[in-house]
Order: sequence, then C-alpha cells, then structure tokens
Amino acid sequence: MSPQVLDLSGTGDPQDAVHRAVQALVEGKLVALPTETVYVVAASALVPEAVARLVAMRGGLEEGPPKLALRSTDEVYDYVPQLPPVGRRLVRRCWPGPMTLQLPDAHPESAVQRLPARVREALLPERELRLRVPGHELMLKVLRLVAGPLVVCGAHGPGEPEAVTTAQVLRQVGQQVDLVLDDGPCKFGQPSSLVRVDEKGLRVLRPGVFSEANLKRLASIMIVLVCTGNTCRSPMAEVLLKQHLAGRLGCRVSELEDRGVVVLSAGTAASTGMRAAPEAIAAMRERGLDLSQHESQPLSDRLVRFADLILTMTRGHRQAILEQWPEAEGRVHLISGGRGDVADPIGGPLELYRRCAEQLETYLQDWVSQLPLEDAA
Repeated sequence: MSPQVLDLSGTGDPQDAVHRAVQALVEGKLVALPTETVYVVAASALVPEAVARLVAMRGGLEEGPPKLALRSTDEVYDYVPQLPPVGRRLVRRCWPGPMTLQLPDAHPESAVQRLPARVREALLPERELRLRVPGHELMLKVLRLVAGPLVVCGAHGPGEPEAVTTAQVLRQVGQQVDLVLDDGPCKFGQPSSLVRVDEKGLRVLRPGVFSEANLKRLASIMIVLVCTGNTCRSPMAEVLLKQHLAGRLGCRVSELEDRGVVVLSAGTAASTGMRAAPEAIAAMRERGLDLSQHESQPLSDRLVRFADLILTMTRGHRQAILEQWPEAEGRVHLISGGRGDVADPIGGPLELYRRCAEQLETYLQDWVSQLPLEDAA
C-alpha cells in the first residue's frame, strides 16, 4: 500500500502537515521527513514496535545504527552528560545542522537509559550512540511537538543512493512507510558529516557536508580578542597571543590551527577591511611580529557563538557584548582579569603603543598559562 504524501511546495499547509506527522508518529507509524541533507524515515523513540519496523526496513544496510534526532542543542547533554570539550565545541558551532555525532554511551544518567529496552538495543548495538539536531525547520517543528526524540535512518534501501527527493523516497521505501512530507529537494543533497568524539578527540568517520578539514577547524579552541575599532589593541593582542601560544605548544605560529587553536580579533564598532594603525604595525614589528596584513572585522553573532573565550580590552566592551549576547556570559572576560581597562592608544605616539603592547603582554601571559590546550582538537 502506498503512503500518504503531503506536498508542501505549493498550497500545502506546513503546520497541518506537522501536526499530521506528529499524530502518525505517536500512533507508531513510520514517517519520511525532509532534512537539509537527505530524506529520513522516522519513528518515535517511545514506541518500540515502530522502531522495530524501522530497523527491519533498514535490512542489511552498512551505515551503522540509526540516529536519535533531538529538538535542540541543549538536549544533547541529557544523553551525554559528560560531553568532551571537542564535542561541546562542535555542538555549539554545527547544530542545528548537517553533522551527526557518534559518542560512547558510557554515562549511567544518560536519558538513553529511560528509553524502552528494545529501542536501546536498536540504538546501541556496539555501545555507541549517534545524535543529531537537524537544520531543517519543518523537521524541527515535528521534533518540538512530539514527545521524546525520534529514531531516524536514511530513506533508502540496501545498495541504493541517499534519497534527496520524494520521488526517490517513494521508489526505494514507499511500501514501508505510512506518511511522507514532501518539501522538495534537500538543500545539500548529501549525508550529514559523521564524527566520532571521545576524550581522546575526534575522528571523522564520514566527511559529508562538512569536509574533514572544516570539521577539525570547527573543533578547534577559538579565542577572540575584542576592542572597539579592531585596528590597535585587539590586533596587537591577537599576534602577541599567537606568539605565546606557539611557544607553549612548541610550534610555529603558522601551525597553530593544525594544533587545534584559532585566534582572531574583532571590534564592537569596527568597519570591515581596515588596516591596523601604523603605530600598531611598528610596535609589533619591533617585537618581530607582522601586523601589516591585518584587516578589521566587526564582532558578529557567528564569532560570539563559536568563541570558547572572548577577551575584551575594557569593562565597557564586555558589557556591550553581554547586552547583545547574554548567553555568552561565561565565555566573556576582561583581558586584565579585573585589573583595569586597557586604554586605547589611537592617535597617540609610538611610545604609547609600546606601553599598550607591554600591558597586553603581561595580561596575556596569565591567560596562556590557564588555557586547557590539551582539549584542542
């Protein structure tokens, strides 16, 4: 029997489709849903019979166990209470989005333990759990309304390519699902990137949408130095910090990103593409550091979300950041550690820039000794 197909590309009512999908899932039916990567078949994790149907439908597929689709980034900590630092960074930077995390199921307080036994067996054949927060709004709406997570797998048969259109879903698994939500071709048209994370770091099992190089950069420790215009204080702090971090890691500055550390600078009121002040360039040149290629950038949502540590020159900068991004409070600190502000040398003589650099260097040495570089990707 063919499944019911709800076409959302024309006159379809997305909200009605969401409610019908939720109702079907609650009733133990299998529903094919769009994501930003490929179409998936979903079953409620609270209905063992539906999950058993899903596992049987997958047959001899070699793509590993099905995944748990979660409704929000915060929910991952219910399932992995002790998520390693690399995993926390990937979750903050990649979700909702096209990345699947594979993690050891090793915590006795994991919410997995509250799922039915048959569902746990399906999810954890080798004591490894796969989690994802998809970046497709329709899928997220379903997840927000359904009780519990969804167990999902690709909507394709053994030996078949990933289904990225409803026509492919119907051809490959149409006789095995009860409802299909048709939202047109998937945005990326390829699987999510699969990354295994444990206390030792990460291993890319399948590049997918994110390349291995992108994933390793996304898993890096990121430090952002912030001033006002991003032409004096924060650029000097950026190159000084890179120099000290390279010394601690025993590598060249150019090798920091390969060692899992990214250092950037930005300004709360910066324009894009401005060069560093000539005096700042000269003060750094005296220290053997090159600031001549610096280009200013404004502090952005993306930088704040990605940053593990944001160091501001003044209390005013910190306050401005927290007013706009209050969720970043635990990651935004005064570079002096509470010993006062770093005054802006703009418009002053070279000697003023030298004194500013000395002040920055003193403060940065303290931060370098504290940073958990062993957690770098």
